[in-house]
Amino acid sequence: MSEKFRCFGNTPLYADYHDNEWGRPVHDDNKLFEMLILEGAQAGLSWETVLKKREAYRGAFDSFDPRKVALYDDAKIAELMTNAGIIRNRLKINAAVINAKLFLEIAEKYGSFDRFIWAYVDDKPIVGHWERFEDMPTTTPISDRISKDLKKMGFKFVGSTIIYSFMQAVGMVNDHLKPCFVYEEMLSK
Repeated sequence: MSEKFRCFGNTPLYADYHDNEWGRPVHDDNKLFEMLILEGAQAGLSWETVLKKREAYRGAFDSFDPRKVALYDDAKIAELMTNAGIIRNRLKINAAVINAKLFLEIAEKYGSFDRFIWAYVDDKPIVGHWERFEDMPTTTPISDRISKDLKKMGFKFVGSTIIYSFMQAVGMVNDHLKPCFVYEEMLSK
């Protein structure tokens, strides 16, 4: 029996993320907020490091409820800075609080963050047709535009590379490699 080809995932945690989450369209605002915060937390680190800390993040950040995170004060931020289960970077923690407030403003204005963010791709995933991981871009004109728009609104840790990773994570882009078993599955949806 041959092993399934996957784009990445040489550990059980990483393989599970690849097989069941990465590139699959997400339309739940809390999940979109989670991925926005985790992608920002990843800056300068590996995604596997963030995945290993994900459960601790969920506990520390009230299951990524933006209504709760938006209310975090200096005492809560100080508490998070002592939590060894998460990435203890004050700028990234402060960014999560700032971004939660702005996330809620967008959701209020557009009816949901989902409606706002998916409009950038006309509510349909962009399909990459990559044979090799090395061919995949790290930014695109759309990620550049989203990044610029979010920064203008005051969001932090939303550079174009982070936004492109976010787009991949939430399925706005299907960048599974063509030989990957998930690629065909996603095309048929």
